[in-house]
Amino acid sequence: MPRPLVYRRYGGSLQVSIPSFEVLVEAVHIPETQWLATACPVEGLTCDRRFLEYLDTDKNGRIRVMEVRQAVRFMAEQLRSFQGADAGSDVLVLDMLADGAVRARDAAGLLLDTLKAEDRTRISLEQVRASDRALREAGHNGDGIVAPAFLPAAVQPLAFRLMGAFPEVKNRAGLSGVDLPMLQRFREERRALLSHLAERAAVLVWGAPSVERARRIQEVRPLLDTYFLQCRLIAAQPEAVTSLKLDGGRVQGALGDLQALSRVVSELPVAPPEPGGLLRWSRMYRGPAFEKLDAFRRDVAVPVSNDQATLSDASWREMSARADAILAWQARLEASPLRDWADVLATISESDLDAIEAKCREDLARKDTLGAVEDLERLILYQRWLLTFANNFISMPDLYQTKRRALVERGTLILGGRRYRLSVLVKDRAAHSALTNQGTTCTLYVQVISREGGESYEVAVPVTRGRSTELSVGKRGVFYDVEQREYDAVVTQIVRQPVSLWEAMTMPFERIGKFISSKIEGMAAAGEKSLDESLEKSYTHGTGVAASAVATPAAAPAAPAPAAAPAAAPVGGPGGFLAATGIAFAAVGSSLAFIVSQVRSLTVFDVLTALIIAAAVVMLPSGLLGWLKLRKRNLALLLEGSGWALNDRLMLTRDLAMLITRRPRLPKTATVDRADMLRSALVTVHEDDEGEPRSWGLGFFILLAVLAALLWQFREPIAREACSRQWMRGSLCEWGRAPGTAPATPPTAPAPGGAGAP
Repeated sequence: MPRPLVYRRYGGSLQVSIPSFEVLVEAVHIPETQWLATACPVEGLTCDRRFLEYLDTDKNGRIRVMEVRQAVRFMAEQLRSFQGADAGSDVLVLDMLADGAVRARDAAGLLLDTLKAEDRTRISLEQVRASDRALREAGHNGDGIVAPAFLPAAVQPLAFRLMGAFPEVKNRAGLSGVDLPMLQRFREERRALLSHLAERAAVLVWGAPSVERARRIQEVRPLLDTYFLQCRLIAAQPEAVTSLKLDGGRVQGALGDLQALSRVVSELPVAPPEPGGLLRWSRMYRGPAFEKLDAFRRDVAVPVSNDQATLSDASWREMSARADAILAWQARLEASPLRDWADVLATISESDLDAIEAKCREDLARKDTLGAVEDLERLILYQRWLLTFANNFISMPDLYQTKRRALVERGTLILGGRRYRLSVLVKDRAAHSALTNQGTTCTLYVQVISREGGESYEVAVPVTRGRSTELSVGKRGVFYDVEQREYDAVVTQIVRQPVSLWEAMTMPFERIGKFISSKIEGMAAAGEKSLDESLEKSYTHGTGVAASAVATPAAAPAAPAPAAAPAAAPVGGPGGFLAATGIAFAAVGSSLAFIVSQVRSLTVFDVLTALIIAAAVVMLPSGLLGWLKLRKRNLALLLEGSGWALNDRLMLTRDLAMLITRRPRLPKTATVDRADMLRSALVTVHEDDEGEPRSWGLGFFILLAVLAALLWQFREPIAREACSRQWMRGSLCEWGRAPGTAPATPPTAPAPGGAGAP
């Protein structure tokens, strides 16, 4: 009777519990929609690579639901006890094999015999791989591919020549060798090539230089074919000969232009066409092809036709046909993979080929036995890893544990005083970040660099605690993989999102501060630039005026001009400066007076309340938006970016966030000395240093702040005293009066007789 399945909730995700292999046998039959993952890439999983290769039956680099079901079915058929699978052991107890696992039992006995093992009741993965390696190193692979080193010495040279003539094949040991298809193809190619070589004498009618002469004929064929075609035209229509001559006007126009003259000459026939179809070598025009045709006459035409003076149309057509046959025969020879064997092909002994074939068949006969060895290795790997893989594919409880690692995890990142426990492999950062940008989880992309010069790789790390503003591109840390090997780590990209509610609430103020600082920096830069330009203009103008004054001699005094109307006083000069300064101070004083009149009625509590309300107006909407984002954080996007196909979300709850990102506490036995050791060091340094001038800027600003606080505290008595004075009865009291109130009347001093006097 099947055991009932139990579903557990992990961080809001409902997942089936698979504590044992017996439960796994039932769990693989649940609908695919209830599996947490339906596909995952082979790359990025921290388990035995050979196990993943066995699991990936279609060799497409991805593991799917059907492949997991096939693996579980294979295990259930081969084992009658699942104790080793529950324990994740890589040692197979032979008594746990089912009655139908005859091949696995025979293969285990063969390997134990090969290793001469004393314990015959169990076999480990290490023993299987060691014995399998020993068999393969001895030349037994079961694939029918035999390396030359395992062939008789007499046929090893022949094997090497065969391997050089045909495409390379490698056996399971990774060694190049010879197999039965290669031998069969050699026999067929040899038979065809020997038949082809038998036609050599009939085709190569011109002896050893036949191929070379045929190629020379191919080179001049367009020229001579055109000439003999022109001869046929002249024979049929004699008046056409005038069309084959150059017009005098074209020749006259081309004189003096080398390129134009070359084009004109190239249009001439190779020689004057004759109606009888005869080429007289002595009448050839000295055109662009003259040298090529003259060399052809000397090296090919004369030796073949035995005619020193002419070449007839019939001789040329016969010569061309023979050249075509020679080149076709040579092309078939060059297409043969045994073309370099032409001289020794007939000397190869059939018995040598039979000896190689026998070795190949002998190795192929071990296919079933060695295939059983492969099945035995697969069975032990499934016993070791299949239950673990199911708990990282059908469900993912290991992702929520602190003492166990999920297979998708690559290691731990130490950065900025925090420990980031979760990291996944990233093959394509652009595609991965495009997906994580759609979520609300702050993600780091970190380049992991080996210190020993090994291969580096990139991982994605979710940031679940702290502040994202403390992280920056280029920040360095240390990375420890799942085997505790240490690597250097560099942040290459950050997908910024609020990490905590407080950060979400304070982000607007940080943005405002950055905006203000950027604007101030821009204004300061613009002011410096404007100041530099004005100084440059003033300097240029001053030097120009001085130079003109020096260069121009003093002129004679002119007659006094008629009196003009008095002009307005110039704005420049000390008077204008003082006037502008007075106006500026008046404006500033008026503004300050207005501000004081509005603020003087407020208390400190009112100011604090206003500040709190303003902060709440900014922080509460940002906090609400940040809270919604924090609730939507989903780790599934992190895995989907690496190639996983997931059915459910992996919500990043507060508890899971605390597991992933942590700031470890100090050791329990540690004590903290609150004394600042830097102060004692600075005291020693100051005793040794010479006296330096102090900077009074900070003290000046502190003094201003204290004075402002005192003035605020005693603002009303000071205002009343100021308004009581005669010289303040004017505008300043008007500035200081609150809106809607009557002007203040200064108190009168008592008269000597006791009555008040103005």
